Amino acid sequence: MRSICFFFQVHQPYRLRTYRFFDIGDNHNYYDEYLNRSIINRVAERCYIPMNNLLINLIKEYGQAFKVSLSITGSAIDQMQQYAPAALKSFKELIATGNVEVLAETYGHTLASLKNEEEFKLQVKKHSEKIESLFGVVPTTFRNTEMIYSDLIGKSVADMGFKTMLTEGAKHILGWKSPNYLYVNAINPRLKLLLRNFRLSDDIAFRFSERRWSDWPLTAEKFAGWLNDVESIQETVNIFVDYETFGEHQWESTGIFDFMKALPGEIYKQTDFQFSTPSEISDKLQPISAIHVPHPISWADEERDTTAWLGNDLQDEASDSLYALSEKIKLVDDQAILTDWQYLQTSDHFYYMCTKWFSDGDVHQYFNPYPSPYEAFMNYMNVLSDFMIRVDRHIEGKNALPVSEKPDVPTVKAAISEKKTKVSTAPKNKSKIKKEEIKKKPIKITKS
Repeated sequence: MRSICFFFQVHQPYRLRTYRFFDIGDNHNYYDEYLNRSIINRVAERCYIPMNNLLINLIKEYGQAFKVSLSITGSAIDQMQQYAPAALKSFKELIATGNVEVLAETYGHTLASLKNEEEFKLQVKKHSEKIESLFGVVPTTFRNTEMIYSDLIGKSVADMGFKTMLTEGAKHILGWKSPNYLYVNAINPRLKLLLRNFRLSDDIAFRFSERRWSDWPLTAEKFAGWLNDVESIQETVNIFVDYETFGEHQWESTGIFDFMKALPGEIYKQTDFQFSTPSEISDKLQPISAIHVPHPISWADEERDTTAWLGNDLQDEASDSLYALSEKIKLVDDQAILTDWQYLQTSDHFYYMCTKWFSDGDVHQYFNPYPSPYEAFMNYMNVLSDFMIRVDRHIEGKNALPVSEKPDVPTVKAAISEKKTKVSTAPKNKSKIKKEEIKKKPIKITKS
């Protein structure tokens, strides 16, 4: 049987509060606590908890015949621990079924893979440790922020020990090839690649409730029919979407939950596909070839590149200023600063600065809490300016010796005594210093 692989991305950023110029150096509270709490609770109620329950019920109904995969960013986990513990408990129950593969990614959903390889690997390690401690599983499949991938990024992921990675089945990379096969990294073929079928994925994620769409309404029966139309020699169809698609982006009233509930039955009724996790597909299929991706791709916008986050003057200035701190951060052991370092790297901050207002402009505006990219930039740079001050002050404070470790200020008597000792032990070929000279010579006492 052929495979269908469902992957869900769970992410919430720590959104910044309005941070004024006059707050710099004085106020270190960067995040809009009310907004973050409100959104995570709303999404938990509309999406996380009902969708988790739906998947648990499907697993109970179909057993090993129904499997999915997901990844949860560290920033989303942290917010659930702070504000929505019921949602986190629900994820634990879902993962405990054993029918869900949990993937690794960067802890703060960052762009570190494009900016600093060492920082990238540290963040992935931190995320994997968090997943293991919370859910008791060790990820072996990797999904980078926004499906960002290149040959060099893939090599780094392979070097970290991951066997499989997910990315976008971008047309300009594949050419005539199909995303419905298993591929490998061009530099290290030990890393296997699963490519997103963007057409079928976006039918669910973006077009599901679009009444102007020629195929609206999308039903489970219709979607299974499209799967059945996939050429029989093509081995896997990979549906990768944001988890928030269910209930948040596509409201319950659109029928999105009913669609997902009915889909497994229709797939088994109409097709020869079976539900599989990325690791299972990687183990059972033979890759057909390497794919060459010299420049980074992603799953965003029509271009499928990284211009949603990097490329304009605002984004480049902000990201360059942030990652210029990388070496200094190595000297920091203050947990509050290190936590902010993670959250300030979140890709969403740079997404809000995007100035693309073409076919994807509406999508960018939907996810943007700022009136304009310029206000997003100014607010972020104010926060970053304060963060830089904190980093510098912390490092300066570490370099300054505490009072208990400062050397005692020598007394005049001790200084004379030390001087006499040095004189008495001086080599014989040195000219002798008279006692009178010692008494007359002023002694400098340096305070530390």
